[in-house]
Amino acid sequence: MGDFDGKVVYITGIARGQGRSHAIKFAEEGASVIGLDVCREVTAIGYPAATPEDLEETIRLVKAAGGNILAIQADTRDLAAQQQLVADGVAQFGRLDYVIANAGVLTWGAVHELTESQFMDVIDVNVNGTWKTLKATIPAMIDADNGGSIVIISSVAGIKSMPMQAAYSASKHALVGLSHTTAKELGKHRIRVNTVHPYGVDTPMCIEDTDAFAVFEMPEFQPHFLPILPGMAKSADISDAVMYLCSKKARFITASSIEVDMGATKI
Repeated sequence: MGDFDGKVVYITGIARGQGRSHAIKFAEEGASVIGLDVCREVTAIGYPAATPEDLEETIRLVKAAGGNILAIQADTRDLAAQQQLVADGVAQFGRLDYVIANAGVLTWGAVHELTESQFMDVIDVNVNGTWKTLKATIPAMIDADNGGSIVIISSVAGIKSMPMQAAYSASKHALVGLSHTTAKELGKHRIRVNTVHPYGVDTPMCIEDTDAFAVFEMPEFQPHFLPILPGMAKSADISDAVMYLCSKKARFITASSIEVDMGATKI
């Protein structure tokens, strides 16, 4: 018996990293998984994009964990694709209980040096894509009439803006405001909405980003990136926070920001 037997979760950015970790954790606890990932580069980034092969591996791992999964290659900015995926998932699994808005991208550069596409693409994916995820999924959650939980993955940069991260910091701050508004609107349906704020996590966005490495070597910016605790979080550490927020133990937590950041926001 798992904590989420018979439940259904919708996860964006599912092909690898945190999204894959969330999917496997939910599957291990008995939930069916609906997911998507763009599986290609959507803007100029300093780390490798996820691939269709990554998505196939997530599907394999979820099934190996005993879970059912419906996952496709799609862009969160494609509202029609998300709405169709939700409809197909509900038809297959019967309901929708949880949404994990995880997909996002990161670019680096000074405010006045970023290209227009660098700034706008990040805002489009991280903010507009998340809003489209909510628009596509909330009606099914309301129809299920089972309460439920929405977790939006923000960042330390959604609490403490970082240098050379103008688009990313702006987008992650925006997600906090979006989550608060959504929580206030959905409280009457017993649907809770919260944000999770990771810092360094062992995903390609962190450990393979050559643009980030260049910034970290700039002495004038180094104090802004120091956490209290040493080391780097695992994707599973973020999944633990996500699972908690979706559990009955968090039934009275909404419009909250949960930091899994090694204390970075306090420096």
